[in-house]
Amino acid sequence: MGPFGNRSAGQQSSRRGLKLWPILLFGLYFGYYYLSHSNEASFTGRKQLLDTTAQEEAALGLQSYQEILQQSQVVRSGPLPQQIHGIAQRLVEAAPKVEAYLAETNGVPASTDWGAYEWQVSVIESDQVNAFCLPGGKIAVYTGIVPVAKNSDGLAAVMGHEIAHALLRHGGERMAQQKLVQIGSIAASMSTGDMDPGQRQMVMAAIGAGTQYGVLLPFSRSHESEADHVGLLLSAAACFDPQEAPRLWERMAALGRQKPPEFMSTHPAEGTRISQLNGWMSEAMKVRQQFCGTTPTLQ
Repeated sequence: MGPFGNRSAGQQSSRRGLKLWPILLFGLYFGYYYLSHSNEASFTGRKQLLDTTAQEEAALGLQSYQEILQQSQVVRSGPLPQQIHGIAQRLVEAAPKVEAYLAETNGVPASTDWGAYEWQVSVIESDQVNAFCLPGGKIAVYTGIVPVAKNSDGLAAVMGHEIAHALLRHGGERMAQQKLVQIGSIAASMSTGDMDPGQRQMVMAAIGAGTQYGVLLPFSRSHESEADHVGLLLSAAACFDPQEAPRLWERMAALGRQKPPEFMSTHPAEGTRISQLNGWMSEAMKVRQQFCGTTPTLQ
């Protein structure tokens, strides 16, 4: 065959394009996975994708917590650990009240996962402006966040938000999402295997960007908003002043750190969070009145 014939065959080979069967298989697997692992979340009533039990998540949380504490300087005595332990205890005791309130409000069943939580709180000496609560109830507060929190109500806002992440099982949900993303990436790689290398690279980059900015980051921001809402109600039901939450985020914004645009971030912009928190404030005041008998002066 002449050179033109060989060239035509080469072009035909490089332009075979997408294979559809990996995409179809992934679509079938996604449908099965979603139907078999979709649960109604107790605090929010929305559908939640989980393929781990609360106990399995708690075991992973404990392992990570122990590793972090081993590498950190833990503050074990003094007024600050006592203050933070007291705040944590009040927030944890308020959790079943808030869950019952939201279960009734959203018309969903109460949680059956309470046995998986073994609450523990540690104070870590660090300049980091940070706090977290791992699955299973393992809480850490970094001393660097204390000046920003400013007072017990501010610390309750921070800790309530982090405790809400654990109660809402966001860690387990992220693991399920990552599993689907990994399988989807394999399917996409198989589907584009016969494409021209340059074209394949462009398609895979577009798929990666679409997954990151169209699925993972928006979902992460929705997790943060859920934790903001539930955390606000936790602080209110624990008889802290929920009005300190938006003030906390005003102080966080005043730190002036360079941040990416909201659509590129795992967290909502401070302005968005402040607006949402103020929008939930009347509900938080109602919850505080219900469980504490009083409300702080509106400011």
